Amino acid sequence: MVRPALRREVVAVLLGSYRISERRACSATGFHRSAQRYRSRRDPQVELRMRLRDLAAVRVRYGYRRLHVLLRREG
Repeated sequence: MVRPALRREVVAVLLGSYRISERRACSATGFHRSAQRYRSRRDPQVELRMRLRDLAAVRVRYGYRRLHVLLRREG
């Protein structure tokens, strides 16, 4: 159980099945309550991320600056 998403699921199971508080469930799993309540506000931009991964896979030796230039050329 390393990923925060998986830990959130474990805390949710504890909350539902044992009817304990969020504070106690987080304490039992060693998960911080601030991480439990965290919701990402980032804009997904899925297409841009996928294109960046494709370019990085093809041009392995390019750094982020060169990949950024390639993406800007594509528009």
